[in-house]
Amino acid sequence: MDGQPAKYFVRREDGRLRCTLCPRGCTLRDGQAGLCAVRRNQGGTMVLSTYGQSTGFCIDPIEKKPLNHFYPGTSVLSFGTAGCNLCCRFCQNWKLSTARPEELRSERATAQQIAKRAKDLGCTSVAYTYNDPVVFFEYAVDTARACREQGIKNVAVTAGYLSPPAAEEFFACMDAANVDLKAFSDTFYQRMCSARLQPVLDTLLYLRQSTSVWLELTTLLIPGLNDDPAELAAMTQWIVAKLGPETPLHLSAFHPDHRLLDVRPTSTEDLKKARTIAKRSGLVHVYTGNVHDPKGSSTYCAACKNLLIERDWYQLGRYDLVEGNRCGKCGAVCAGHFDEAPGSWGARRRPVSV
Repeated sequence: MDGQPAKYFVRREDGRLRCTLCPRGCTLRDGQAGLCAVRRNQGGTMVLSTYGQSTGFCIDPIEKKPLNHFYPGTSVLSFGTAGCNLCCRFCQNWKLSTARPEELRSERATAQQIAKRAKDLGCTSVAYTYNDPVVFFEYAVDTARACREQGIKNVAVTAGYLSPPAAEEFFACMDAANVDLKAFSDTFYQRMCSARLQPVLDTLLYLRQSTSVWLELTTLLIPGLNDDPAELAAMTQWIVAKLGPETPLHLSAFHPDHRLLDVRPTSTEDLKKARTIAKRSGLVHVYTGNVHDPKGSSTYCAACKNLLIERDWYQLGRYDLVEGNRCGKCGAVCAGHFDEAPGSWGARRRPVSV
């Protein structure tokens, strides 16, 4: 069999398979792959063609995922595969997300090899990223379970576009997630991503209400498309009401790429305006990304506004959390997961082999 047997599908009476991994529900005849290009019907069985095949491994700072409240300063072994179940016109990593498996040079590695390598390299966590780990579900879950056995934590960087049964199994293996909330408009999701908004909101609600997974959000701010002040206010008010005011939100700068080359880049001023809207809605931890903005990248106490974690790009400076998660000035608890002291990985990015 060319590929690993995959989960989440139903057989139809006409012999086709309907994938139930994500809300897209692709119906596949024998030999046909879904929109993701990596899950296909092979002789009446669903297979994942990228199982055990990564497009590369790299040690990153955890802040690059981005996660600012999950063991700051530590290193994370990151990897992904080919394919995606969304079709974002603005994808900043489209060379991987739009590729078919045979189009990319891959490095073979078992789940156990990845977990052992992460431990040997001193990484605190492994991140399933670069493309959406939903499409390499079985590979990600098996690797996450192997990492748990080695004491390594697991991080999902995802658009959150998966079915409720798959979400339950997937996030049971994860310790933290950064979910792309691409906009707060179903029209945007349909036109720009060939997807829908509600399944993503359902995933976010599930994460908050039914799991202990640490959650941070990212919105790539695209001028004229998802940066309307009223929409940003509605989105951030929803986050406060449904996910909590201390849910970190990363507002990231767009640059023209893939199929959206006629829109200007997001300016630092654009991000600062959006950050102001989010703060007015009641969000405590709002960050600016993909621009040099040390103030907008740093963490402040929700109670007394003391500078808790200073960041310059991915490099940590002043660190004033004591007893793990308490403000060094007023003693208030900062939401997140923290060690007694920050990690010392810094801003390095180191490609590695497994």
